[in-house]
Amino acid sequence: MSGSDACSPAQVARGSRDASSPQEPCYLLRNMINKSCWKLLAMLALVLVVMVWYSISREDRYIELFYFPIPEKKEPCLQGEAEMKASKLFGNYSRDQPIFLQLKDYFWVKTPSAYELPYGTKGSEDVLLRVLAITSYSIPESIQSLKCRRCVVVGNGHRLRNSSLGDAINKYDMVIRLNNAPVAGYEGDVGSKTTMRLFYPESAHFNPKVENNPDTLLVLVAFKAMDFHWIETILSDKKRVRKGFWKQPPLIWDVNPKQIRILNPFFMEIAADKLLRLPMQQPRKMKQKPTTGLLAITLALHLCDMVHIAGFGYPDAHNKKQTIHYYEQITLKSMAGSGHNVSQEALAIKRMLELGAVKNLTYF
Repeated sequence: MSGSDACSPAQVARGSRDASSPQEPCYLLRNMINKSCWKLLAMLALVLVVMVWYSISREDRYIELFYFPIPEKKEPCLQGEAEMKASKLFGNYSRDQPIFLQLKDYFWVKTPSAYELPYGTKGSEDVLLRVLAITSYSIPESIQSLKCRRCVVVGNGHRLRNSSLGDAINKYDMVIRLNNAPVAGYEGDVGSKTTMRLFYPESAHFNPKVENNPDTLLVLVAFKAMDFHWIETILSDKKRVRKGFWKQPPLIWDVNPKQIRILNPFFMEIAADKLLRLPMQQPRKMKQKPTTGLLAITLALHLCDMVHIAGFGYPDAHNKKQTIHYYEQITLKSMAGSGHNVSQEALAIKRMLELGAVKNLTYF
């Protein structure tokens, strides 16, 4: 191309003023550049659409995008609000079911249970009688007398780390904690108040007085008959049970029997049936069951008028290195073989959030 046919940068930018025909070189070059720009913009828009679709299609990302921490100000508590909203999840939902098992239901009145543990007490009545004779079932008067109960269920998730939620958590009427999750040393993020702690033998903290308040209710979640035998030997100081556990539970456990409660398996049943759609009768080799966390939320919806949650949710399944707890360095790999379906539980909690039955203090 000769020098007279070349287009200067200024001509390309504004087009040749002398161009009287679309065949002029500068005109053609400008059209080519414009078309390239439009193609590039179209490709960028397509990439953006694909990225948004991928994010929304991923259940864990969907929840993270659309649920944010609630305001720190104290929200009004409306009596019966949680019960009304929970009825959409559980159907014929009623507060008539006792929270904790009582001796009178097994001593004078034979109450047959349709299911074995963890969904009922069928086959465990004899040992349960002995356990209920030395424990209690009452709810503290300080909770019973409240006109409107504000509750928070504190999960064990890594999202609590550096959350600075401790002061906010301590202000709730009831603080429900799970398993052996520590408080000492983490007060700034998880608070120091514990009204109830749900646990099973393998998750019992070896020194319960360190991580709980003097009046904390220690609520046994029995997954198998051996769990009742364990608590009986501890409280009655009998020969310890050493077999039948996937991890050795404490053999010496310094607790006051009057602090112990036995959770009604009814809550395990409705969590499994209504929230996870699990069959009550399953082959022993592939038994699935709700986590203690989902069970605690189910309990709170039964007992409280306002239910907030914090520290729930697991890392992305592809994130192999992200820890799942705020207090220890274990990953999602440790959940393998646990019988818990974390994806289904995420969907269940998402439904609760969408219905407004619970609100989240941390992203999920």
